[in-house]
Amino acid sequence: MNTMEKENVTIFFGVPAMYSILLNTPKMRDLHLPNLRLFTYGAAPMPYELIRKVKALFPNVKVQNLYGQTENSPAATTLKDHHALEKVGSVGEPLPMTEVQVVDEFGDPLPVGQVGEIVIKGPQIMKGYLKNEDATRQAVKNGWLYSGDLGRFDDDGLLYIVDRKKDMIIRGGENVYPVEVEEVLYQIPEVLEAAIVGVPDKVYGEVPKAFVVLKESQQLTEEDIISFCSKQLAKYKLPEEVVFIDQLPRNASGKVLKNSLRNV
Repeated sequence: MNTMEKENVTIFFGVPAMYSILLNTPKMRDLHLPNLRLFTYGAAPMPYELIRKVKALFPNVKVQNLYGQTENSPAATTLKDHHALEKVGSVGEPLPMTEVQVVDEFGDPLPVGQVGEIVIKGPQIMKGYLKNEDATRQAVKNGWLYSGDLGRFDDDGLLYIVDRKKDMIIRGGENVYPVEVEEVLYQIPEVLEAAIVGVPDKVYGEVPKAFVVLKESQQLTEEDIISFCSKQLAKYKLPEEVVFIDQLPRNASGKVLKNSLRNV
């Protein structure tokens, strides 16, 4: 924040975790940034509550989401400010010269509204993984990059990320998308950060487990969390267990390391 003021920034990019921390720091409300015009975010899904708080705190600053991967840098789609609160969960429309499709397991495009894997074609697609032809063949097929993300299109042609294909939880035959549950957890005022992972279960095969970071000096119980979620989610989507931790493990890009959480 000191650097933002000192350098009189005009554009700020952050991952959701950074916005969560900044918005819960009192100094953020007193920042003097007369030339700031754009908040951008990416690398992980941005909860609606965080977007709403950014817009409320800085009503004259636009927000913009960028969705992409290292394999299609810098991005594939973008959600602009006028859709930020209207199209909750969307990552927007394809960038210029970029094609995006949602396909089934055979690579065939799916109708609007149906969930499938997101594939991308454009000049920003990688040539391949260094010295790893097998991984390249699996990721790039007929010029399309298979992202490993599950998504869907709406009637307006905007893309929505449902979750990472590998993170989807199958509980007794029912699909549970962690992002959907995390969105509910972020609505709890005492919660700073949250993550949902699937863990083995003898009866259902796999069940959701929640990891929650509370804001400073706040207290909640596992029962409080599950009770709140039960008012907004179907029973099979509720966390079977809630673990309170000091911080979520992340990689250098700010993405939550869910593999690490599964072993906790």
